[in-house]
Amino acid sequence: MASGPMSVDGSTTEPPVPSASGAQDEPKYGGFTRFEMELEFVQSLANPQYLNHLASRKLLTNPAFVAYLDYLQYWSRPPYLKYLTYPGPTLKNLELLQQEKFRQDIISPDLVHALIAEGMKAGVEWHQKG
Repeated sequence: MASGPMSVDGSTTEPPVPSASGAQDEPKYGGFTRFEMELEFVQSLANPQYLNHLASRKLLTNPAFVAYLDYLQYWSRPPYLKYLTYPGPTLKNLELLQQEKFRQDIISPDLVHALIAEGMKAGVEWHQKG
């Protein structure tokens, strides 16, 4: 069996090359590179309501999807980190999604609302510091 990160379909893969690196020959899927699609998806993880949606669709209990979430941790390292618009909540939620208990608990509207409130509070505090 091959080792290394796993994609959603279970194949072994490496993180995509950032589009800014000039990889002109990278395949496109619906007009987008894998880098662009994974960037959009990982950034959507900053939204607690989206996490709840994934849980309601039972994706967070799918072993292949959980493996994909693990694979996406490469976004927490350079050079990928610099492409995240909201690295704080994106990476926090990606880290939380590595925990089975969180993947089960995010189905709760109470947890979703608590995460939204925590995010708003952090935003207000950040602006007050400046």
